[in-house]
Amino acid sequence: MAEDGAGEPTVESKLVYEGRILDLRVDTVRLPNGRLTTREIAEHSDSVCMVPLDSQGNVLLVRQYRKSVESHLLEVPAGGIEENEAPEDAALRELQEEVGYTAGKIKRLAGFWVSPGWCTEFMHAYLATELSPAQLDADFDENITVIRVPLAQTMDLITRGEIQDAKSVASLLLAMRHLGDN
Repeated sequence: MAEDGAGEPTVESKLVYEGRILDLRVDTVRLPNGRLTTREIAEHSDSVCMVPLDSQGNVLLVRQYRKSVESHLLEVPAGGIEENEAPEDAALRELQEEVGYTAGKIKRLAGFWVSPGWCTEFMHAYLATELSPAQLDADFDENITVIRVPLAQTMDLITRGEIQDAKSVASLLLAMRHLGDN
């Protein structure tokens, strides 16, 4: 991947909102042609998502209401990485909080920017296998239902629009490729 090196040097940066899960800032930047413009940026900590696969070949997905899209979505479990927490540890913690299992094996599939046009969040995707019950208390603001779906059916769920969020689509496709189910 080639970079042109021009970039967009920041002339000024202004924090306009500080929240519980993200901060918002407006940067004034200089374009390669010399003009000034602004970039609105959501500062968000890094995160993890997991494809938890049980011994019967089922993926444990979560159904939860997402206010931003006013809809219940079917997703892979995911969550934030806490300060000084390794991504693998965050994945195991979130797995316990969201689906009530831990994994004997965890394999990093890839990492990706969630929405690089406006957000600093980088997500680490994992395949979690050798699952065993191990529950942690869920976050106070989450209402999650766990749904078991055969991994072989997830491509149909994606193409029918029943799985619509990018982290789930990407991580499920990566898991299928890793497992040879492409």
